[in-house]
Amino acid sequence: MELAVGASESAMRSLLGKLGSLLAQEYTLISGVRGEIQYMNNELSSMYAFLRRLSRAAAAGAAHDEQTKDWIEQVRDVAYDIEDCVDDFAHRLSRQPRGEGLLVNVSRAWYAMTTLWARRDIASKNRAQEVGERRTRYGVQDPKENSESVSGIKPSGRAHPYATDHLQPPVPQLVGTTEPVGQEDAIVKHGQWLTTESEGGVRVLAIVGFGGLGKTTMALALQRRFGEKFDSRAWVQASQKLNLPSLLRGIRKQVMPQQDTEGKGGRGTSDGHADGIEGLNEKQLKEKLKEQLNQKNYFLFIDDVWSVSSWQNIWQSLPISQKGSIVVTTRFKSVANACCRQQEHIYMLKPLPHVESTKLFFERIHDPKQENFKETKDEIIMKCGGLPLALVVVAGLLARRDLTEESHWRTVKESLNSELDKNLSPEGVTQILNLCYNDLPADQKNCLLYLSIFPKGCSINRKRLIRRWISEGFIAEKDGKTVEEVAEDSFNELISRNIVRPVEHNTNGKVKTCQVHDMILEYIVSKSSEENFITVVGGHWLTPTPSNKVRRLSLHNINPEDVKEKIENMNLSHVRSLTVFENLHHLPSYSFKSVILQVLDLEGCKSINTKQLDKIFKMFQLKYLSLRCTYIKKLPPGIGKLQYLETLDIRDTNVTELPSSVGRLQKMVHLLGGNKSTHLALRFTEEIAKMTALQTLLGIEISRGSTTDLGSMHNLTKLKKLSIYSLGDLHTNNNKYDELLPTIEHLTGYSLKSLAIDDGFTGFLNSIDDLSSPPKYILSLDLSGKLLRVPRWMKELEILEKLTLSLTSLRTDGLKVLSQLSKLFSLTFSINAKGQDSSVLEILQNNAMDSGGKIFVPADGFASLKLLRFSAPVMPLLSFLEGAMPELQRLELQFRLLELPR
Repeated sequence: MELAVGASESAMRSLLGKLGSLLAQEYTLISGVRGEIQYMNNELSSMYAFLRRLSRAAAAGAAHDEQTKDWIEQVRDVAYDIEDCVDDFAHRLSRQPRGEGLLVNVSRAWYAMTTLWARRDIASKNRAQEVGERRTRYGVQDPKENSESVSGIKPSGRAHPYATDHLQPPVPQLVGTTEPVGQEDAIVKHGQWLTTESEGGVRVLAIVGFGGLGKTTMALALQRRFGEKFDSRAWVQASQKLNLPSLLRGIRKQVMPQQDTEGKGGRGTSDGHADGIEGLNEKQLKEKLKEQLNQKNYFLFIDDVWSVSSWQNIWQSLPISQKGSIVVTTRFKSVANACCRQQEHIYMLKPLPHVESTKLFFERIHDPKQENFKETKDEIIMKCGGLPLALVVVAGLLARRDLTEESHWRTVKESLNSELDKNLSPEGVTQILNLCYNDLPADQKNCLLYLSIFPKGCSINRKRLIRRWISEGFIAEKDGKTVEEVAEDSFNELISRNIVRPVEHNTNGKVKTCQVHDMILEYIVSKSSEENFITVVGGHWLTPTPSNKVRRLSLHNINPEDVKEKIENMNLSHVRSLTVFENLHHLPSYSFKSVILQVLDLEGCKSINTKQLDKIFKMFQLKYLSLRCTYIKKLPPGIGKLQYLETLDIRDTNVTELPSSVGRLQKMVHLLGGNKSTHLALRFTEEIAKMTALQTLLGIEISRGSTTDLGSMHNLTKLKKLSIYSLGDLHTNNNKYDELLPTIEHLTGYSLKSLAIDDGFTGFLNSIDDLSSPPKYILSLDLSGKLLRVPRWMKELEILEKLTLSLTSLRTDGLKVLSQLSKLFSLTFSINAKGQDSSVLEILQNNAMDSGGKIFVPADGFASLKLLRFSAPVMPLLSFLEGAMPELQRLELQFRLLELPR
């Protein structure tokens, strides 16, 4: 019920914003439709107010009848349909001729005729009135917001019973591997067996247990602890609906030699079709895999096998090697029996005993006074039935409250009626997930459900997710915060509640990627399908074909039968969001005819062709477009027509220059280009500088041809993140750096918080010492290339959190300067200068000789440093003085061994 309210409220809020914009436009007066738009706006505003009341009542636990639920779904559908019309109307009429005179009058008359359909469509939209009248006619009652929750939770009088505005954002941290609670002995025992060669063939360990008991966590712990003993390792998922070619392709990618990956995984044919591994059929994949793993010491983790037949298909595809080890997780004992010849190699996971349940619970809730209200806390833990998933999500539910108030503990205890302590059942888990889900505000429910777009086991990039939330209209400014800040808050809320778990952190301590537990993902996929919020086809889920219009479509590992049975029977005329994973081979051509599409994410789709690309750039409503990791080489001039585009991601492609029409993209906020590993960059032009709304500009090249355009870069005063991958031939210019340095000074004086420059070992970085105005407000700084010493103004960067410097600047005196940066969280010294090893070695030797043959890390300073990294082909001798870097949590060293640090 609450989902329908949240989805409808979000759709209505987006529509009202667009109607308000229409009313503010001059052409609504000219076209004679202002009255109709004003009437519709008033009618929908009343519906929106009523939906808000329903939302508050549902958040307090009030139950609504079927008539109310049906009415809310009608509101959502009519809001979607009207929004489609409004978007089309605004696009057509925004081109209406302006001015006076005979020629303009003739043009306006002709234009009025050609846009008659669009204007009539808006004026005849009486569905909103009909839906409003239907509420009264069928007795949809006003919500009783002061009623007590059916779950025992009482409303607090706020917009949401447990508002979290007072909570602080999570502190920056590094991902620490979490070991499974209560499984240490089993991990040691089975890990030793898996790493012992035997003449009995492949060693197979099956881990069996109910969903949420920690099967995957234990298997990953085995891989983490013993994986280094194997030549090749891979982790793949089977799940309810096995896609064998995709699974084999996943193994092949992970065990393939690096040179093979670079040779085939990084290029495409001229017509855009992928070669290499993407083009192999099932038979070829089996042959390649057996060839690759035969007689190799390999470790395979096959997660979530659902049937004996699935296991048999997988087993017959793998080479029989005495050196191979396989770990299988499954919910079914019959599958485990099929996997293992001996029962001793079947490990049955059981619920945690109370002592270990308590340990896990308080690891996640961080309660400083565990002994307070002990009886209530013990009952909560007991009701979780020793199920790790239940313990973690309930801990997250409580973590968002004031833990010093016993009433909060009692409320949650009384709301838990899952009976997991008596019987582990899917219904019991669903009850707990319902409790945690219903505790979320409506807008955050939408954000959570949106995660069902991503495949099972997928690591979801935080920035990709947040930008998509914004483009979908889920996020609105509030409390003086920008949409980006509100989106970050929503993401942090899901992390803090343990609904989403972090997988990897950036070097600034923020979450980089996250994952959703299988059972939570299964729950939200089901909810999304029920309410027609998101439609998922293929992959691991068996979901029914929607009976009405599809709004958001996600295609996972598409099989031809899925296309025939599902996609071709769907109404795709109103799709606003399309996400495709892996390939476009079986996607119907008409899927690219939707002119109302706002989010199109084709990341990793190697098979995209020129015809499809041309169709994409006719989708005038697009706000988010990702072509990352595709084989495209250039973008068509039609890109200039995407006037609403906010995010364009063309990283890791072969695009090096944009069409001149990009200067028309006045709403572009994030332009992401270049290839960090190959240093392929996107040429900066004056047209890019016309995108004055830009906040992120990644992967650009500044060359002699673009220096004349650098002055125009001063217009990008909203720029928050700038990354320069290449300076091209700039070093051949006599006045090579006269324009670039003032530009950097100018931008850092406005909004710029993150700056990265790679000078390609040309020596530009040494001139950066001449900045007359240091970037005092920068939070992240990356200076890669030939930097001979730390810039003298570095000591003034008092709020700097993340710093990456060329290894050539590593000197004792420089470390003393850096040690005084009190906010510095991570420090990286790296170098990537092919063919420059001898030059680098000479510089490092000179740096060491200046301080007596060693480089010393000072005993004091670095008060906040958590991460120190060295990544280079050569490594100088370091000496860490006693007391150096007292808060350091991780030291990473990657180099061809020269001398060990002391």
